[in-house]
Amino acid sequence: MYPELFEIPFIHRPIHSFGLMMVIGFLFAFFLVRRLSRSITPNAEIITNIALCSLIAGVVGARTFHVVHYWDRFHGNLLSVFAIWKGGLEFYGGVISTIPVVVLYLWRHKLPMRRYFDILAIGLVLGLVFGRIGCFLNGCCFGKPTNLPWAVRFPYGSYAYHSQIYADPKRNRAESYLKLPDGFFGYYNQGGKTFYGLKPYEDLTSQQKEMLKANDQLRSLPVHPTQLYSSANAAFLCLILYLFWRRSQNAAESKKINALFTKPGSIFALAFILYSIARFFIEFLRDDNPFEDSWWAIYKDATVSQNLGIYMAIIGLILMIIFQRIEPHRSK
Repeated sequence: MYPELFEIPFIHRPIHSFGLMMVIGFLFAFFLVRRLSRSITPNAEIITNIALCSLIAGVVGARTFHVVHYWDRFHGNLLSVFAIWKGGLEFYGGVISTIPVVVLYLWRHKLPMRRYFDILAIGLVLGLVFGRIGCFLNGCCFGKPTNLPWAVRFPYGSYAYHSQIYADPKRNRAESYLKLPDGFFGYYNQGGKTFYGLKPYEDLTSQQKEMLKANDQLRSLPVHPTQLYSSANAAFLCLILYLFWRRSQNAAESKKINALFTKPGSIFALAFILYSIARFFIEFLRDDNPFEDSWWAIYKDATVSQNLGIYMAIIGLILMIIFQRIEPHRSK
């Protein structure tokens, strides 16, 4: 776990791994979308504007969704809402906020909406490949304890460690995974405020630090590297969507656009369906998101992402049917 990769010399500003990987993911996605969009327009300015609109809307929506989802972590320190470089972005929130902004831009400039969304879907999942690696380095989005050979242990004070030392009623966990001596808890100061809870590592005594090294019972339990599962899943989906996009391009050139998944918009709808299904099952291995039992939840005792995934898959299926039925001469 490396939440801070290095420090910029002279100005002493840390480079956060999550923020850096988010930037790298955006750049890769931007260049891919720009390259694929040559089949629609050679105007690079249009692609740049769409990419910037998507980035701003996506980050704002993803952060807003996360803050609402975990409001208890922010209500005592509102300035932390803006610290996105430390992690805390919800993918579904980014998608939900990005779509109307991009639709408005494409509509105002009379651009082929569904063809652009097909390409943006491919770029989006490519960016997610790097974003999830950032989650792994940051330690968020962690998995359940497991004894699999590729399981990972996160360090003292990490998100996973905090989760394992407390009971979690929101996940129907009545007892903690780990039992720490009382001396590891206490009052500490952070950002000018006093908190009670797990002491930061630097506040531990030398004896307590030695206990953490010598006693395996005080270490974090090995967990599923669900961040890497999600990254690999995004890479696989990116490849699948790209191959279907190439197939749709070939079908258009050969005038066979009535075939399944070849109409404009089909790749975008397919991305909704495939990602939602994959995310639904990956959530079973995660141990961070609370279960959702609100009125809108289709599946009780499942996470917000799983319930949203069901809705997104249904929307994707509806869009697929609609796009498939639109006559070729009306496709844009």
